[in-house]
Amino acid sequence: MTRKLAVILACLATAACGMEGGRPQVGFGPALPPAETPGFSTQANGAIFQPATGYAALHEGTRARRVGDLVTVMLVESMGTSKSTSARTNRAGSAGIEPPSAGLLSFLNPDALNAGAEATFNGQGNASQRSTLNGAIAVTIAEVRSNGTALVVGERQMELSQGSEWVQFAGILRLADISAENRILSSQIADAQIIYGGNGAIQQASRPGWLSRFFNMVSPF
Repeated sequence: MTRKLAVILACLATAACGMEGGRPQVGFGPALPPAETPGFSTQANGAIFQPATGYAALHEGTRARRVGDLVTVMLVESMGTSKSTSARTNRAGSAGIEPPSAGLLSFLNPDALNAGAEATFNGQGNASQRSTLNGAIAVTIAEVRSNGTALVVGERQMELSQGSEWVQFAGILRLADISAENRILSSQIADAQIIYGGNGAIQQASRPGWLSRFFNMVSPF
């Protein structure tokens, strides 16, 4: 009896873990060392020209291209799916025997020797889903690769009066796709990982209670 009670309490504790909502993933994205500007000394030498303070050649401009540069990702995610299926079957059959009018079997009733069967099936199913995410988030170039692509990682956390919200983003982009304003659409980023979540009174009110989730988890229906 004690063991059964412990199992039930463990299930209740697991279901209750969702009461406070999700949490942003700690250490989201690759763990890389701090960005350093190669070849430039950060020691002040008294000169007016300081390469370490953000020097960019005239033919390069100020477009993000190095580790540590910032890129603004415009979130334009919109996904929609729909599916519809239908099926219909119909089957019918009959059999009949006519007894002889004379002889030992003449007493049989012809109507009692007739049989028929019919089966009909109709089925239909529909499913649809649509998700949209709009906004902007600034990310940092974490790694520049030799083929002209770069790995970007960034997150934004907002503490509101009724809770908190966060957006985490990571993906691989082409440096050539970055605009002159250092912006890029999220649809142009490969292997994109976007996490949007929040917690607080509003998010908690939009979810069923922990006891309801527990019974939904153990209910076989």
